[in-house]
Amino acid sequence: MSDLFQEIVPVLNTYFDGLYFSDTARLRQVFHPRAQYVCASDGTLLYRTMDEYFPIVAVRPAPASRGEPRRDRIASIAFAGPVTAIATVNCAIGAKYFTDLLTLIKLDGRWQIISKVFHAEDQAA
Repeated sequence: MSDLFQEIVPVLNTYFDGLYFSDTARLRQVFHPRAQYVCASDGTLLYRTMDEYFPIVAVRPAPASRGEPRRDRIASIAFAGPVTAIATVNCAIGAKYFTDLLTLIKLDGRWQIISKVFHAEDQAA
């Protein structure tokens, strides 16, 4: 499975870069077009498609443009088989710290994120 791990790490690094630079072209490389974006941190369901999510990222001031330090990391990657995995990752954007559960599938020889379920919380000052 270590080869599979090494296949997913670049996908996650592109994901982190896309978020840090608010770069939807990078995010489009790693998200399946039919991926789901889901959160319930405030007790209500937030659900978006990629067509709803990408425009929000595109107009958001990039953490890079504000000189924010990068705080992204891969906490774990678990495999359900040779074409299915879940990655737990963390990153910070502005005053929010995120724990993302990214479900990945391998289609047509490449890994893609099919689901992003996350928890967001304010960072301690």
